[in-house]
Amino acid sequence: MSDATFLSWPFFDDAHRALAPALETWTAAEIAPHAHDERDLDALSRRFVRRLGESGWLGYCVPKSHGGRLERLDVRSLCLIRETLARSSGLADFAFAMQGLGSASISLFGSDALKTRYLPKVAAGTQIAAFAMSEPEGGSDVAALRTTARPAGDHYVLDGTKTWISNAGIANHYVVFARTGEGPGAKGLSAFVIDADAPGLDVSARIDTIAPHPLGTLVFSSVRVPATQRLGRPGDGFKIAMDTLDIFRSSVGAAALGFARRALDETLVRVGAREVFGRKLAEFQLTQARIADMAVEIDAAALLVYRAAWAKDRGAERVTREAAMAKLYATEAAQRVIDAAVQLHGAEGVVAGAPVERLYREIRALRIYEGTTEIQKLVVAGQVLAQPAGRPRKAAQRKVAE
Repeated sequence: MSDATFLSWPFFDDAHRALAPALETWTAAEIAPHAHDERDLDALSRRFVRRLGESGWLGYCVPKSHGGRLERLDVRSLCLIRETLARSSGLADFAFAMQGLGSASISLFGSDALKTRYLPKVAAGTQIAAFAMSEPEGGSDVAALRTTARPAGDHYVLDGTKTWISNAGIANHYVVFARTGEGPGAKGLSAFVIDADAPGLDVSARIDTIAPHPLGTLVFSSVRVPATQRLGRPGDGFKIAMDTLDIFRSSVGAAALGFARRALDETLVRVGAREVFGRKLAEFQLTQARIADMAVEIDAAALLVYRAAWAKDRGAERVTREAAMAKLYATEAAQRVIDAAVQLHGAEGVVAGAPVERLYREIRALRIYEGTTEIQKLVVAGQVLAQPAGRPRKAAQRKVAE
């Protein structure tokens, strides 16, 4: 197991400290033997979802009232699970993350009927979830979405295109954001749960990326959706999207952290064994300086990730600033750590299929999805500028029912 001393930090409870090693043991048996098999990504993704569900890990993606492990979503648990899975397999991390991202909007804003219909199956691993927001002309700019949902009696009719959608083609349902027109820009969006077999929904176009996982384009052609499949009220779509990302954006940083820890572990083995000019590579001061930089980057990223997760779990209504900082820094730091790992591995670092080569491909996308690094900088700056000079920000406080 990677360095686990961070579990002693005050961000965690005893339950978190027990979760990480238990999942580490399970992952070694269930995920690691299949981690590098890219022959049939769809089948492997389904297998990972099924095993994560059967073993109870997907229970952390939904509340206890509908088949989950805890009373409410616990962001620290989500981050610990993603970090641990990512150390072993980017695809396993992806499988877990999408079950959470594709169901959290239902957990937070769905009717009792929608929660009962979808969430227990998500937790069991028998229902694969997806989150469909990005479009060809609108990714980070949620307010620019063009997919429309037109009221038609007790239904809505959806037309438009979504792309870069994870789990496209294997998901059983999609949480889809569309323009319903209650107001301009972000004020006119709504969210719907749409089954994959809905007439008029085409998911045949797939997208290949440098770190393969199920990814594709959705085309909606007069797709009729019952109004009962809407999440929240008409026009709540932007709030639903932001509240969902407020939970899962920190976990992207946690996945990057897992990649970075694996890169450092691989590097320590390499420099401790490799001899150059009659000395171990680890004995050179330049190597030691690089190792020190990697370790500092990892701890700094971990502090930001788990600070954001802790704040959300403590009851902060929004952690937009904290989550954006965590996602921004952890993904960029992991890129630097993994690049250093490749460099210290020398020629072996660029051999196709080598652990650090796979990590080099895996980390690149995390700096883009769920808001690029540049977008996170705008978010952080906006939050800082909105705070009047000299006025302290309110600390995260646990909400207490009055």
